[in-house]
Amino acid sequence: MENKPDILNLSLDELIFELDHYAIKPFRARQIFRWLYTGRARSFSDMTDISKQTRQLLSDRLDIGHIQKMNVEQSEDGTKKYLFRLSDNQLIETVLIQEENHFTLCISSQVGCAQGCAFCLTAKGGLIRNLTRGEILSQIMEVERDLADPSELTNIVVMGMGEPLHNYDPMISALKTVMDADFGLKYSGRRITLSTAGVVPNMARLGRDITVNLAVSLNATDNGTRNRLMPINRKYPMEKLLEACRIFPLPPRRRITFEYILMEGINDSPENAEKLAKLLRPIRAKVNLIPFNEHAQSEFRRPQEAVISEFQDILIRHHNTVMIRNSKGRDISAACGQLRAKTLEFSCQE
Repeated sequence: MENKPDILNLSLDELIFELDHYAIKPFRARQIFRWLYTGRARSFSDMTDISKQTRQLLSDRLDIGHIQKMNVEQSEDGTKKYLFRLSDNQLIETVLIQEENHFTLCISSQVGCAQGCAFCLTAKGGLIRNLTRGEILSQIMEVERDLADPSELTNIVVMGMGEPLHNYDPMISALKTVMDADFGLKYSGRRITLSTAGVVPNMARLGRDITVNLAVSLNATDNGTRNRLMPINRKYPMEKLLEACRIFPLPPRRRITFEYILMEGINDSPENAEKLAKLLRPIRAKVNLIPFNEHAQSEFRRPQEAVISEFQDILIRHHNTVMIRNSKGRDISAACGQLRAKTLEFSCQE
């Protein structure tokens, strides 16, 4: 039997257009859309104020796609890593991070990644495919269902597997539904952050299309080092990337977050800190320093604590807002750059 289309892949406007073929009026389509997201309906039979005839028609023609929770690992620090199987048996990982009084969910945008960043384990297997709009949204809704109090999940970061700006249209469509206060998941755009390796043309589109927080994975202060660490720099060198950041439309009191993974002997010198401060001076910026998460397949090493502190101090002396972000979930390979570390092993055991 041929698979039915996934209704979660349709935006509200697309759903209105699709259901018009079946003489279902726009107000009813909006009602169905609200059931899917605000009501978190898992089946058409849950939509109790929709007629049985309409529910049957929907069930005959469309599916509410579900990603399958295969495994959950919990770190000693409370972080949870979810392994999800998709409809074509591909696997993705999603990370739930326990904060002081809320949860942050790190979602994926692709199966694998094509960026080939030298420090990132996720990229070792390359890119398999983009996620659909429905698969992006389902990560959030499936984790919500796993929480005793879903309202404690307040922050969404698109920092998992993949480069979100290389899966642009499904990602933006999904995020608009995440933020939709009338028919969607009702998350605040102030609490959503999208991280990019620096896909410059789509950064400009992002600023026009949606208002979320932007994080840029920088990790170097010169093109030679960044070329070695991040191949995307050869296409969009630092001059173009930083100019795109300078002109990126920011709401009042918001800044671009620059993620800087500190690697011993590579980018952690005082000279690097001074140069980073100079590069960021024209930009409304804040810096997340991320000491490298070591793993067996990498040549890179985490700097000494004194080196990390000195790097931070130099940036602060230049009036930068700087946080040292020690990634959570390292003991279950859920930290920055470690996703998909155990996915292939799990797949081989099936």
